Amino acid sequence: MSTALHAEWTKLRTVASPWWLLLAMIAATVALSAGGSSVVSCEPAGCDVTKYGLIGVKLGQALVAVLAVLVISSEYSSGMIRTSLTAVPRRATVFAAKAVTLTGVVAVAGTIAVLGSLLAGRLILPRQAYGHPSASLLRATASSVLYLILIALLSLGVAVVVREAATSIGMILGLLYLPPILTQAIGNPRWQELVQQVAPTSGGLGVTAGWASAAVVSGVLLLRARDV
Repeated sequence: MSTALHAEWTKLRTVASPWWLLLAMIAATVALSAGGSSVVSCEPAGCDVTKYGLIGVKLGQALVAVLAVLVISSEYSSGMIRTSLTAVPRRATVFAAKAVTLTGVVAVAGTIAVLGSLLAGRLILPRQAYGHPSASLLRATASSVLYLILIALLSLGVAVVVREAATSIGMILGLLYLPPILTQAIGNPRWQELVQQVAPTSGGLGVTAGWASAAVVSGVLLLRARDV
C-alpha cells in the first residue's frame, strides 16, 4: 500500500493541473462566500452566518469534482492506467491509494477554503453576527470539509465506472446542480420532498456519504472485473 500511495502522490504533485484546480477551488469558494456575505442584511439579534459564510462551498464542489475525475480519467485517456495496474496488480489497492491521496489534498484545500470563507464573512458581516465561536459554527466548518471530501470520492467512483472525463464530469455536475432545479419544476410537494431527501447535495451528509459509498464500491468492483 505504501508503494501505491507514494506512486499516486508522485503523479499528483508532479502535474500542474491538480494544483491549479485546488487553487481555483479555494479562490472560488472564498469569493462566492464573500459575495454572499456582502449582500446580507443582519438583524440586531444576528443572522445565520454559516448559511452565507459557507455558500461558496456550492461552487467549490464543482472544481473538486473535476479534480477527482481527472485523477483517474487522465490515466485512461493516456493509457497509463495499464502501467499503474502492472506496477500494482491488486486493483483495489490502486483505487484505495488514489482515494487516500485525493482525500488528503481535498481535506487540506477544503479546510483552507472554508476557513477563508468564514474569515471573509467575519470581516464583512457585522460583529454581532459572529460573536464568539460556537459549537454550531465549528460543526458547520467540519461538515463542509467532510462534504467536499465525499464529493471527491463520489466523483472518483463515477470516473472509474465511466472511464471518460467529459461524461463523468457531466454526470457529477448534473447530480450536484440539477436536483434544486427539479424541485422548482415539480409541482407536487411530495415529489419535491423526495428529490430533496435523496439528492446528494441537499439530503444531508448521510445521504452524500451513501452516494459516495455506492460510487466507490461500484468503481472498485468494475475496476477488478474489467480488463482495464
